[in-house]
Amino acid sequence: MVDFEIKDCYKFDDLLRIMEILRAPDGCMWDREQDHHSIRRNFIEETYEDMSRRAADLIAAQLIVDPASTLGLATGSTPIGLYADLVEDFQADRISFEQVTTFNLDEYRGLSPEHDQSYRYFMQKNLFDHVDIDPEATSVPDGANPDAQAACESYEQAIGEAGGIDLQLLGLGHNGHIGFNEPCDEFPVRTHVVELTESTINANSRLFESIDQVPREAYTMGIGTIMKARAILVVASGVDKAQIVRDAFFGPVTPQVPASVLQLHPNVTVVVDAEAGSLL
Repeated sequence: MVDFEIKDCYKFDDLLRIMEILRAPDGCMWDREQDHHSIRRNFIEETYEDMSRRAADLIAAQLIVDPASTLGLATGSTPIGLYADLVEDFQADRISFEQVTTFNLDEYRGLSPEHDQSYRYFMQKNLFDHVDIDPEATSVPDGANPDAQAACESYEQAIGEAGGIDLQLLGLGHNGHIGFNEPCDEFPVRTHVVELTESTINANSRLFESIDQVPREAYTMGIGTIMKARAILVVASGVDKAQIVRDAFFGPVTPQVPASVLQLHPNVTVVVDAEAGSLL
């Protein structure tokens, strides 16, 4: 008999307890059978190109099954390859974005959509300008809005009015951030403004002319917003991501490693290249 109290409402500590039960020696058979070798067979691809193709195939499958899907999208260097593959799929008439709705994870506070380092600009350049998506159906947080509360509340409301996200794409920061949810003492729930950590600023400075030009704040979906997605797809590449991949998916669940909360989501797929998976 499992020692767990049935409740009408469960708190975060209850979810941690459920995870402990599932991973116990007499817990869930699937959890007992999983080890680093079995997971390596399941989601580690040999090259960045293979990883990108696998991830693109998963997104394409979502669009084929539900052409009117709502996608949560990510930016950064890792998804560039999979976006190129999706554009190729569209050009080959394998998929269409005509009925798709999208919400991006985050945006730098203080950058206009026209700024060449804004995430709106990134999405136009790498995906939206090359497929048949309705521009009105694409959403990125309004980084140019100085009213943080209004910008965040309206974005959260828009996601809810769209019926939530069917498939959320995530990258993985060196410090475990997803979106711009940085390591902290608790998991932020809703879309909010965040002060970027020094490690994130340093990592992103390669994209700006100088580190002084990197914005210090951003608007981002909260962890709770991300966890409401019906399915989540995580991509990571490069040897510099190997340790955080291990920490996020095989370490303790803690807000100090924000991505670790994904261990509690019922439908997460992680696709990494061999370098990012080298410690598994």
